[in-house]
Amino acid sequence: MTSRADRSAAVPHDTADAPPSTATVTEAPVVQHWQRNLAVCVVGSFTTLVAMTLMLPFLPLYVEELGVHGHAAIVQWSGIAYSATFFTAALVAPVWGRLGDRYGRKPMLVRASLGMAITMSLIGMSRNIWQLVALRLLAGFAGGYSSGSTILVATQTPRHRSAWALGVLSSGIMAGNLIGPLLGGALPPLIGLRGTFWVAGAAIFAAFIATCVFVKEAPRPVRAAKEQQSGGWSALPDKRPIVAMLVTGTLLMLANMSIEPIITVYVATLVHDPARVTFVAGLAMSAAALGSIVAASRVGRLADRIGHAKVIVGALALCAVLLVPQAFVSAGWQLVALRFLMGVSLAGLLPCIATVIRHNAPDHAAGSVLGYSVSAQFAGQVLGPLIGGFIGGHFGMRAVFLGTSLLMLAGAGYTWRAVGFGQRNLHG
Repeated sequence: MTSRADRSAAVPHDTADAPPSTATVTEAPVVQHWQRNLAVCVVGSFTTLVAMTLMLPFLPLYVEELGVHGHAAIVQWSGIAYSATFFTAALVAPVWGRLGDRYGRKPMLVRASLGMAITMSLIGMSRNIWQLVALRLLAGFAGGYSSGSTILVATQTPRHRSAWALGVLSSGIMAGNLIGPLLGGALPPLIGLRGTFWVAGAAIFAAFIATCVFVKEAPRPVRAAKEQQSGGWSALPDKRPIVAMLVTGTLLMLANMSIEPIITVYVATLVHDPARVTFVAGLAMSAAALGSIVAASRVGRLADRIGHAKVIVGALALCAVLLVPQAFVSAGWQLVALRFLMGVSLAGLLPCIATVIRHNAPDHAAGSVLGYSVSAQFAGQVLGPLIGGFIGGHFGMRAVFLGTSLLMLAGAGYTWRAVGFGQRNLHG
């Protein structure tokens, strides 16, 4: 139950540019329902991310079951099938954001959850590799629940609580990415490969029902309907803070993913027992996500109090510092501990990025611009492994950590420069 103080504090932040009649229409429903919306979005995002990532441990087995033979071919088709979803998702994220601005954010969540439930169930009925790849492409096109949740929470939460709320949502998203592969390793022996997809589809369908029943979106102001034709990039009064946030989102994902191509090989140089290499590598991969889960809401609350720009610059700089000792560790536990601390340092970035964008984009363009932010993050997920693999192959594994550190430090400097000409905006 939201307190009277929260209700009174929220109105000036969200209605400063609106006439009193508009404030009455739009603000009361936001304050009344934003906590319930947040709870549904956290559970729905967690569920959909678990479903999307649980295939990681057994995807090569499923590819082989669909008729692909030979180690090289299985690995190649597994990579194509897994990356297909992110490719189409990056392309359509701004489109769904723009449609959300025009027709409402709840319909986008309903569309995404129903589309993913159907697609995931159909993946379990695939008969050949082409059907699998096509359905993975369709999953990226039809999905986007977590990014849609970010947009809904960012636009329907009182601004003075937005970074905290987005931090809680970010924890749910990261938890889904962490739990998904674990369930993907446990379920197939119990219910089979195809049954695992069907269970995932049923779980997403439950999220679809919860979204339809419990999510309440505040009525959009009348002026949004008149302004929606001019939404998107052209509607931004100052594009520089937004560009800085797009760069930051790309760097965040790049820093997390750059180690992926070399992690197992790097851990093999630190762990003497070959039987423990994959276990320690898995811990190192998940440690950053775990650190972010633990710290995201706390860092979001800190950003609401001291300013989002300070947290963004500090997080990027701290990540740059933590990447350096990762290049010189002498034991596996040291790498795991440093990856965990790096996850803590990066925990507040996604909530702060979304909050800064929300505060610098008009209401009728917020969804479109947040969609660009999602695409920028997907770009980092693609670029990270490519850059990490290239640098690791040509300059050595230590150079991956040191090169990523330099990129993060440059990002901190760039954002600091953005604070210089837009400090009030970046503080939200």
